[in-house]
Amino acid sequence: MTLSPQFLDELRARTLLSSLVGQTTKLQKAGREWRACCPFHNEKTPSFYVNDDKGFYHCFGCSAHGDAIRWMTDQRGLPFMDAVKELAQNAGMELPAMDPRAAEKAEAAKGLHEACADAASWFTDQLNGLAGATARDILTKRGIKPETAREFGLGFAPDSRGALKGALKDYGDPLLVEAGLLIKVEEKTPYDRFRGRLMIPIRDPRGRTIAFGGRIIGDGEPKYLNSPETPLFDKGRTLYNLDKAAPATRKTGRVLVVEGYMDVIALAQAGFREAVAPLGTALTEAQLERLWRLAEVPILCFDGDSAGQKAAIRAAHRATPLLQPGRSLAFVTLPPGVDPDDLVRTKGPGALEALLAKPEPLVDRLWASEFAAEPLTTPEQRAGLKQRLTEIANTIADANVKSEYIAEFRRRTDALNARPPRAPFVPRPQGGGRKGNQPWKPAPGPVGDGAKGIHARGMDGVLTKPVLIGLLRHPTEIGRHIGELSRLTITDHRLSHLLDAMIDAAVEEQTLDSERLLTILATSGFDIIAHDLLRADQLMCSFTQRDAEPARAREELDEAIAILVARPEVDAALAEATAMMQTDYSDEAFERQVSLVKEQQALDARLANLVQSNEDARAFAEGS
Repeated sequence: MTLSPQFLDELRARTLLSSLVGQTTKLQKAGREWRACCPFHNEKTPSFYVNDDKGFYHCFGCSAHGDAIRWMTDQRGLPFMDAVKELAQNAGMELPAMDPRAAEKAEAAKGLHEACADAASWFTDQLNGLAGATARDILTKRGIKPETAREFGLGFAPDSRGALKGALKDYGDPLLVEAGLLIKVEEKTPYDRFRGRLMIPIRDPRGRTIAFGGRIIGDGEPKYLNSPETPLFDKGRTLYNLDKAAPATRKTGRVLVVEGYMDVIALAQAGFREAVAPLGTALTEAQLERLWRLAEVPILCFDGDSAGQKAAIRAAHRATPLLQPGRSLAFVTLPPGVDPDDLVRTKGPGALEALLAKPEPLVDRLWASEFAAEPLTTPEQRAGLKQRLTEIANTIADANVKSEYIAEFRRRTDALNARPPRAPFVPRPQGGGRKGNQPWKPAPGPVGDGAKGIHARGMDGVLTKPVLIGLLRHPTEIGRHIGELSRLTITDHRLSHLLDAMIDAAVEEQTLDSERLLTILATSGFDIIAHDLLRADQLMCSFTQRDAEPARAREELDEAIAILVARPEVDAALAEATAMMQTDYSDEAFERQVSLVKEQQALDARLANLVQSNEDARAFAEGS
């Protein structure tokens, strides 16, 4: 059996060396390392050190040195393959099946690395040439210096279907397709995947280019396009900038997680070189494990908008089952509508450093999310809060951490129940909403960002499933509404994960039809729920029908998505306004409450009109 370098790298990454060595050698913590008396020679003063960040052990007395595999062969005396098998079993990895063509595949992987490296060099040449003027202007406007662009290997892909293909023709189309650089559609001639985009190389922990991210130049969708998964690139296990951030974290003792490439690059330019980013999806368990190898408490610094905060709470829920003593997450909440790039450019590095000095612990973020999920005015609602928090705590695998979370949540809910009741609502004085002869004024402004940040109480069951059906029928609409769809809060976790997978598919493929989308969803385990939706007897809207008139389907799907996005935000703002009325009554507060009630009624009317128009159309069709 021939084991690929990628497999061995992943095996080492999934093995915590101090835990492995600690099974037979007594270790003591020494800063960011562990030390012990060397197991390879007799000594009284410890000179043997284990470094989890770098993944090796070293003895300054006898020069014994190696990684997890070397430990198993030299200290345990196992043959190489037996050592790999035992480590793989402990790490939950399956050994590659025996393949007589393994050597050939290893050579092919080498060719993929070389192709990606040559593509990165070619993209950089294009950025610095005449064709890259527009891309350079974008970098200048974003404040990215030329030396920063060189450091991160930024490039430019011309708006051509065959420019890169021609430059790398010696590799052959099949290898370039496998590397994700060309697109092969049925029997058509392969063509360049990235066209008219600012190119950002994605590197593995060893600094080798394995994939690319491309930002559109000008208008178009998707805004960012990543390479597809390849033999080199596993999106769910890769963190952008890990190769540069890992050594930086050893100096700062922290790792920052931001949403996008440009945030990472801007922070590095501002002096925060310990930043990484996931690749267009929510943080995965594998990415969290890699982060915990860098720091015990990674700090999530996502955008201040509702989509960014939704991503943060999703990461919190995904991390909770994996918590261990000393291993957690922390959060920094940026001002509404501001991302890390904006913050350091407009207010300087000090503004971000001030926020990082006081991050929000994971337990506080989980508590705040559930506390804002619904009003807590009745015993049943308070009991619901307690039940939700208990369910979250029970997902934690480590018994000690679980008991601490249960105790902490119980303490907070007990304190909440012990609070004195709020002041009763004071009826409005005679005279209505006017002071003397002053005219009535409308509520000030639209729903604010603060209200939008409140965790929505759930989606309207009348429209959620039909909208998902409409997106399954018309996948091209996902890209048009990607910003709005990211703001949706769907309480049914299965449907929420389905929507995330649909968005990921739309981002990956610029041209996507219904059949292709269902195929992609099937590979991710969503085939049953997707087909159940398409078969279900849901609200019959034009956009849920296979053969609906395209213009009408698109128009009504636009309307349905707009209602789904707006209604939870208006509900949250109304709840906030009502609570303020009970504690701080004023004419302005009352007027805002009235205005929000009218907005709520208007949305209900729009929903009723949508439903009624489709019922009328269906009745007419059945009658004729």
